[in-house]
Amino acid sequence: MRNLSKVTALAVLMSFSGAVFTAPVLAAPDPAKIEARKKAKTRIMGERTGKKVIKAFDLYNEDKLDEAIAMLKELDPSDDFDKATVNRYLGSMYGQKEQYKTAIGYLKLAVAPDVLNFADHEQSLKTLGDMYAGTEQYEKAKDAYVAWMDFTGEEDATVYTRIAQANYQLGKFRDVFTPADKAIKLQKEPNKGPYQLKLGSYFELKDYKNMVKVGEEIVRIWPDDKKAWVSLGKYYLQTEDYKTGLATMEVAYKNGYFETEVDYKVLSNFYSLNEIPYKAAKVLEKSINDKIVKRNKQNISAVASNYHRSKDIEKAAKYYEEAAKFDDDAELYRKAGSLLLQSQNYSAAVVRLNKALELGSDKKGTIYSDLAEAYYYQEKYKQAYAAITKAMDDPRTRKFAKGWSVFIKDKAARNGVKI
Repeated sequence: MRNLSKVTALAVLMSFSGAVFTAPVLAAPDPAKIEARKKAKTRIMGERTGKKVIKAFDLYNEDKLDEAIAMLKELDPSDDFDKATVNRYLGSMYGQKEQYKTAIGYLKLAVAPDVLNFADHEQSLKTLGDMYAGTEQYEKAKDAYVAWMDFTGEEDATVYTRIAQANYQLGKFRDVFTPADKAIKLQKEPNKGPYQLKLGSYFELKDYKNMVKVGEEIVRIWPDDKKAWVSLGKYYLQTEDYKTGLATMEVAYKNGYFETEVDYKVLSNFYSLNEIPYKAAKVLEKSINDKIVKRNKQNISAVASNYHRSKDIEKAAKYYEEAAKFDDDAELYRKAGSLLLQSQNYSAAVVRLNKALELGSDKKGTIYSDLAEAYYYQEKYKQAYAAITKAMDDPRTRKFAKGWSVFIKDKAARNGVKI
């Protein structure tokens, strides 16, 4: 630690505060009492106590914190003011050692008699609140912060944010909004803290409409915040406002705000939900090819499905087959074969359809019907007839297969093929 003057060292000690959280309650300050405290004559320590305190700070300046604490603990002043002041210093020093339980004990002793000078007392109350919050004693932290507001008559954006956070940590989500809103109103410069607490609380309460409103407000205040745009787009999924969600995610995408594979998948999902399956497929396909989104069965299947919906049959077939290969999915091979049949790629369709049968598809009647058609258009009438005969074994395709069997047999006969 650098060598500090006694005055600077004292200031450092007394401005100490730990990580903070907090909860809500309304203060009830007494203006007359506050004014009287502010006008009260500044008190100073007695000579005997003061000399020892100066020696303690000399040790502190030499990085001898333990020795400084030991010297202060030797003091047993009879004067309430001197005792409170020494306890205040001890609380701050133990805080620097991160011995918060001990620090809290001394700070409580310091503020209890209400004899410290105004600035010292108010700082001790705030530091006590910080320490309670930092040790997850959120109810006590709230009490300390409210006591600070009562004592000073002041309202502070940071304190209200800490109160809101304490309530959030306690699971009192409905009690987050009042202090968070007060914090927002008092802010000289916008700070995201209270907005994030409101977002989290609305989410926990499943109040997605208000969550969206907060998200929209964040984007208005911080229009260059990449994560805010992406998060807002995702919030619209919760309210099923797919049109606005898509517009928001498109802005984020075009401005290069996406950072995770989920972002790309959400945009693709929005295109799909807005009945724009071709763009849904293209966005996901590109992000997979760019190695941003994982090339796994789920994602490839989504590409295939959206190309299928957009009537891009050949691409859909290609991706259904790729997805099928991850774990030999008979149904996906069947879909690939069926689409290849539609695109008149008959020999390729036969290969995929037979693969589906080999893997034990439970849609045998449909597969045999498709196989019959694929063989028929290749003028392989015997194979076509054999396939359509097997399709008759499935109750779901029996009626259709019977009609086709007659047609295939007649066509074969006209072409000189005996079945």
